[in-house]
Amino acid sequence: MPYLIDGYNLQKQIQKADPESDMPSDVLLCRILSRYLKRIRQFGEVIFDGIGPPDKTEFENLDNIEVIFVGRNTDADTVIERKVKANTAPKNLVVVSSDRRLRVSAAKRKAVGIKSEDFWPVLIRQLERRGKPRVEPRSKHNGLTQSETDYWCDFFGLE
Repeated sequence: MPYLIDGYNLQKQIQKADPESDMPSDVLLCRILSRYLKRIRQFGEVIFDGIGPPDKTEFENLDNIEVIFVGRNTDADTVIERKVKANTAPKNLVVVSSDRRLRVSAAKRKAVGIKSEDFWPVLIRQLERRGKPRVEPRSKHNGLTQSETDYWCDFFGLE
C-alpha cells in the first residue's frame, strides 16, 4: 500500500505526544519513515509545505520514500488531496494526517486514513521489533572447498 504522509502534520503530532523531546528535523523524520517503509516493504511520499531547505541532498538516496516540498503557491493538504483523487487504485492508499479534511477525502475514495498520532506509535513499535535472523550459508563457516580454491587461484593466476 503506498503511503501519502503529511510531513509537517506528523512532526507536530510527534511533538505533542512527547513535549519534552525535540521535534525531529525534516531529514531525520524522512530517514525514520524510510526505514519503516523499507521494513514493511512499502513505498510512500512525504509531502511538506513550503520550499524546504536550500540544500536537499540529504533527502536523496532514501529507500522507499520520495520527499516533496510543494512550493509557495499551494499547500501539502491540497497536493495530497489531488494525489488521492488522481490515484487509479485509491483503495491501496494510506493517507497519514490528523487533518480531518484529508481523512474525509481519503475515505470518499475508499483509501485508508490514519491520524498522525495513531500512526507514529505503530511506526515506532515496528522499528523496535527485531527482524528474523538471517540464515547464513553453511559455506560461510566452512570456507571454500579445495576445488573452489584451486579454481580461483587459476582464475587470478596465483599459485
